Amino acid sequence: MVEAQQQKIYQGPRHHHRSSLKKPLWLLLTVSVFSMLLICSHMMSPRHRKTPSSWLPVHVRKLTDQEVAARAVARHILKTPHFITENSKIAFLFLTPGTLPFEKLWDEFFKGHEGKFSIYIHPSNERPVHISSHFFDREIHSDEVTWGRISVVDAEKRLLVSALEDPDNQHFVLLSESCIPLHTFDYTYRYLMYSNVSFIESFVDPGPHGNGRHMERMLPEIAREDFRKGAQWFTMKRQHVVLVMADSLYYSKFREYCGPWIEAGKDCIADEHYLPTFFSMIDPVGISNWSVTYVDWSERSWHPKTYTANEISLDFMKNVTSKEMSIHGTSVGEHGDELHWPCTWNGITRPCYLFARKFHPDTLDTLLNLFPNYTSTAV
Repeated sequence: MVEAQQQKIYQGPRHHHRSSLKKPLWLLLTVSVFSMLLICSHMMSPRHRKTPSSWLPVHVRKLTDQEVAARAVARHILKTPHFITENSKIAFLFLTPGTLPFEKLWDEFFKGHEGKFSIYIHPSNERPVHISSHFFDREIHSDEVTWGRISVVDAEKRLLVSALEDPDNQHFVLLSESCIPLHTFDYTYRYLMYSNVSFIESFVDPGPHGNGRHMERMLPEIAREDFRKGAQWFTMKRQHVVLVMADSLYYSKFREYCGPWIEAGKDCIADEHYLPTFFSMIDPVGISNWSVTYVDWSERSWHPKTYTANEISLDFMKNVTSKEMSIHGTSVGEHGDELHWPCTWNGITRPCYLFARKFHPDTLDTLLNLFPNYTSTAV
């Protein structure tokens, strides 16, 4: 009997210990099940329910054979090393209807730097009359150019391929007849030749004159979210020029589908969208996203402001040459919102602009008098 009582005393605590273990386990299981039910009900609610397709990565579209080939070619071109030698030159590409009204100013800019630059002229309407030996016999094969059409891009490509034939041309600058230089040649040469990017403007304009110009027929290669806008006045490294010449896929989309009223209510301007979109997709880190050519869009019209002689002064020119913030006008809002980006050269804050437009021919004498005083000499 004593033994039985001892057994009872021994077994009692064992039973109590087992209960104390089961209780926290039971609570843990209950909380876990309840939590799982809450999570499931939250995920299956209409507000948070996800379809299987939404679980996949965002970029799931399979590239076409043409896209795969185009990107392989682009990668190969971009691996080409960039060499600068004592013979390296900048190619200045003038896209003009005819005679260049600022030829005399450009002559002052180029003087004494022969062997460091090349000049190519695309006159779309009439053969220019020259006053500077630097410009004699520099016309290339040209064709008609219509504002807002793909013919503008075609003229740019004619200039680029002509300049590409000279292996010493390592940087390429597109200019119009109303463009002027803002700095000395030495400053411009160092700024462009030793930059780690091409200066191509490319930004998102969510408004009707930006992404609103995207054509559905550009799909699938060019999606609306990839569509970019920018000024046509670029400077490019040689490898980027080769990249443009090699492109047929993306160019064909703009040739066929970017133009006035191809789709109802859309007025796509090819020269404002082709290169900004192309480089944003193919080599976004290789471009500056802003142009080194100053343009004043403050009048908010189809064309930028044209400066006349009475608006030109030394203070005005110094103000333009010293700007360190680039402005990109969008078509959002009643008067168009502006995007402001700081300008950096190889990671260092520097003035944004090397060139400027649009200037009326009557500003020539004033600019010639001011030119030595408003230019910079050191990067």
